[in-house]
Amino acid sequence: QLVESGGGLVQAGGSLRLSCAASDRTFSSYAIGWFRQAPGKEREFVAVMNWNGTNTDSADSVKGRFTMSRDNAKNTVYLHMNGLKPEDTAVYYCNAAYSTITVKAMGGSWGQGTQVTVSS
Repeated sequence: QLVESGGGLVQAGGSLRLSCAASDRTFSSYAIGWFRQAPGKEREFVAVMNWNGTNTDSADSVKGRFTMSRDNAKNTVYLHMNGLKPEDTAVYYCNAAYSTITVKAMGGSWGQGTQVTVSS
């Protein structure tokens, strides 16, 4: 089970850190990805990291602003969001699977999501 947290309301240019936590002891073996879904839009890929953090990828729209990190000892992955823009407003979800390819294909398990709202 994945649980996202850390969302909230922030002004444009601000920062937030989202967390994706799991109770599964095998969490450290999983690639984790972040996706977002804005009202009336399809869910879209944001960023992904492999099990040990050596392989990452992100969408062009967030490159240079969003980064991921993970603490496998805490079974938690983070999405660090800086320079937030109103267009970043969405519900953010994490996804876990054994490979980054599966994650990017939305083939893994989902959390319930956390709302991020960026005001202009």
